[in-house]
Amino acid sequence: MEGTVKCSANYVPLSPISFLERSAMVYSDRLSIVHGNVKFTWRETRHRCHRLASALTRLGITRGDVVAALAPNIPAMYELHLGVPMAGAVLCALNTRHDSAMVSVILKHSDAKIIFVDYQLLDVAKGALEILSTTNAKLPHLILISDTESQLLSNNNNRRSLAPEILEYESLLATGEPNFEEVWPNDECDAIALNYTSGTTSTPKGVIYSHRGAYLNSLAAIILAEMASMPVYLWTLPMFHCNGWCLTWAVAAQGGTNICLRSVTAEGIFDSIVQHQVTNMAGAPMVLNMIINAPRSVQRPLPRTVNVMTGGAPPPPQVLLKMKELGFNVTHGYGLTETYGPATLCAWKPEWNSLSPDEQAKIQARQGVNHLVLEEIDVKDPESMKSVPSDAKTMGEVMIRGNTVMNGYLKDLKATQDAFKGGWFRSGDLAVKHPDGYIELKDRSKDIIISGGENISTIEVESVIYSHPAVLETAVVGRPDDHWGESPCAFVELKDGCNASANDIIKHCRDRLPHYMAPRTLIFDDLPKTSTGKTQYYTTTSSNNTFPTIRYCRLLRPSSILILCKWKAQLNAQQSTCH
Repeated sequence: MEGTVKCSANYVPLSPISFLERSAMVYSDRLSIVHGNVKFTWRETRHRCHRLASALTRLGITRGDVVAALAPNIPAMYELHLGVPMAGAVLCALNTRHDSAMVSVILKHSDAKIIFVDYQLLDVAKGALEILSTTNAKLPHLILISDTESQLLSNNNNRRSLAPEILEYESLLATGEPNFEEVWPNDECDAIALNYTSGTTSTPKGVIYSHRGAYLNSLAAIILAEMASMPVYLWTLPMFHCNGWCLTWAVAAQGGTNICLRSVTAEGIFDSIVQHQVTNMAGAPMVLNMIINAPRSVQRPLPRTVNVMTGGAPPPPQVLLKMKELGFNVTHGYGLTETYGPATLCAWKPEWNSLSPDEQAKIQARQGVNHLVLEEIDVKDPESMKSVPSDAKTMGEVMIRGNTVMNGYLKDLKATQDAFKGGWFRSGDLAVKHPDGYIELKDRSKDIIISGGENISTIEVESVIYSHPAVLETAVVGRPDDHWGESPCAFVELKDGCNASANDIIKHCRDRLPHYMAPRTLIFDDLPKTSTGKTQYYTTTSSNNTFPTIRYCRLLRPSSILILCKWKAQLNAQQSTCH
């Protein structure tokens, strides 16, 4: 309209680094970080982050450079989320469960100039640099994060073998200026973070986050987590995972206190909640499972209700019900690395309060609706791009569009274009849409089991297996079947002290599911996990007659052929009794 202008008075690029400046003023003397005996206020955190940004600039880091970090949930990792973008750089937080080979792949692909490494993970980083040294890639400068705890956990003499030019984190901070002037993005769509997908291949995708998307999703996270002013947030979710679902920046926006946990245990969770009066936390269903199955000697009465965000895999209704009984208020979200973490929530409706606890838990396990800063989420036919009927039966692909969808995949324009084909981000997840518009995830498109022409949702089968009182965890996959094409195969881990046979669990499923959906084969084994709490899948195929396309063996750790042979023997022994 006539008279409209765009200028510095009415437009400033959105960036979550602004949250720190506000909290340092408003909550200057309030604790920002607690890690054992280490404590910082928001004033001190601002000074430390400014020193970090200043020191990085002195090391030659300029706008758009990538700075990597390999560290657990410790104070330095939190400071890197603010200090690195303040230098105009892009933070690449690495999965702490990656081995040296994977770290080397990511360092090379991202062109990281610096890597911050926790002392406990130094061997992994050194191995990665050794691999890189055999290529033409330029080696990043290594900066060591060291504290008493990390050195006690490390059972080697790494420090003695370090080159003298390697800096330590605290020494680096001492070289920086506490009033360093931040390098603000020229454009709010400039990159703030680079997050690699948790794939199991040697070529993970680098997902680019923008300052704008991080800012907006931080505000969404505050709402999703029901995070009031000055929360006490317990870090049970890895900060490297989607930048802690943007909660790293969200806690700064609210002037909260970050309670850091180097490792996540049930005892550590309950002790921290009681000691620090925790108000909020987040984590995969694995963390919830850890809490509800903790020994009585570890579980402690909560001093207040703790709001918990969960996602990564649909939590079984039984888990949600038990969490509520213990005093946790669970909000279920759904999202991907490409959507900055959670993109949806199961927004609760008052009319559901009159339902039975079991019915409430089943509704709460739905993925729900888009959060407030995401434009739209839908379930569509991937070919016609038409929305599926809201009948809770017809499956389609979950598609997302809005300001909290990634910029794209680093150095992979084709993959980016494929992901955005049709003007929506294609998630690869299959879901149905209920009459009220809420979506319910059914499977990854690659994991749906087609048995005798019928689609079987592994999530639905897993939910029924979870309801068996002896089951701790389960994962269902498809296995070749000479008659049906595919049939469900369940991997089951039992609770300590509990016993159940394959036939017991199969009967439990057949009493609650159509028979074609019940697993025909059960394998009792510990389920391998990714560092974000998801069951670790490996794709393994074979062209010989011994293992004809072993799609279903992707749950096994690919450590030796002996495992496969032992597992095949189990299958052969069980088939006569389990069919």
